[in-house]
Amino acid sequence: MSDVRARVYDCVRSDPGVHFNKLERTLGLATGQVQYHLRRLTRAGRVTAQAIGDRTHYFEAGRYDDWERRTLALAHRETARELLVTLSKSGQARATTLADELGVVRSTVAWHVSRLTEAGVVEKSYDDSGRVELALSRPDATRRLLATVEPSVSARLLDRFIRLVDGGVYDRE
Repeated sequence: MSDVRARVYDCVRSDPGVHFNKLERTLGLATGQVQYHLRRLTRAGRVTAQAIGDRTHYFEAGRYDDWERRTLALAHRETARELLVTLSKSGQARATTLADELGVVRSTVAWHVSRLTEAGVVEKSYDDSGRVELALSRPDATRRLLATVEPSVSARLLDRFIRLVDGGVYDRE
């Protein structure tokens, strides 16, 4: 394996669920180089690619099942990660409670919860008064996976921009 390919592989192994742009930035490589080496690693069965949302995420092949890959990919977003951490600590919560705790508007929580429930990471149930309660579908596994991933700078900036815009809209209501 070439030195560059080994660097790409090591980056994927050490940051499960890393997306293409972060690989480029982290490694300081040109787009074509990253594409070439990812293609070679994928064909060799060393790396698995999975499209989740608007990004393709990369994982060491055979290390994570489908649910784990989805969870790791979603946890790369700062707000989604904070939702998962909060649910991990509280056991279950309402969306309005999560919005208040995270300092975001409910629509932001709803957007992330929608993706997390589609991926099978979060489950919805209803309390006696018909309000939605949210909980992790696999709490222990989610906690284990959260310890392995940190949102990228770009993901944090994007989430913070959305919070800023949502906050501005929220303040005007």
